[in-house]
Amino acid sequence: MSGKGKAGRGKKSAKGTTRSAKAGLQFPVGRVGRYMRQQRIAARIGAGAPVYMAAVMEYLAAEILELAGNATKDSKKTRIVPRHVQLAVRNDEELNKLLANVTIASGGVIPSIHQVLLPKGTKAAKTTSASASQSY
Repeated sequence: MSGKGKAGRGKKSAKGTTRSAKAGLQFPVGRVGRYMRQQRIAARIGAGAPVYMAAVMEYLAAEILELAGNATKDSKKTRIVPRHVQLAVRNDEELNKLLANVTIASGGVIPSIHQVLLPKGTKAAKTTSASASQSY
């Protein structure tokens, strides 16, 4: 064959590359796009919108998992449980603001004691001794 036919061409794979692989993401771009169409967030959805949204969701998941992993190491455990996710989110200012109205099941609460409930022994003793030492 003089230059015609399939000779010299490499084998083509039966499956194409996914949009997630093209974008370098772990989150599924196709599924995110399908959900966006099903939710009818707009009449038309561009090609870049699901890629961008998948990237944002992947970033948020990575950020929360990193902080939860740090909380897990602090408590000397090897498995991330909802308590660690709760501690990670509530101790981070921006994530706490983003997830302010979110309840994490089995997350518990952040340990804190209100200032009014703390004993006044140290401040009260100093002020009474200072006022007692002054004579008029």
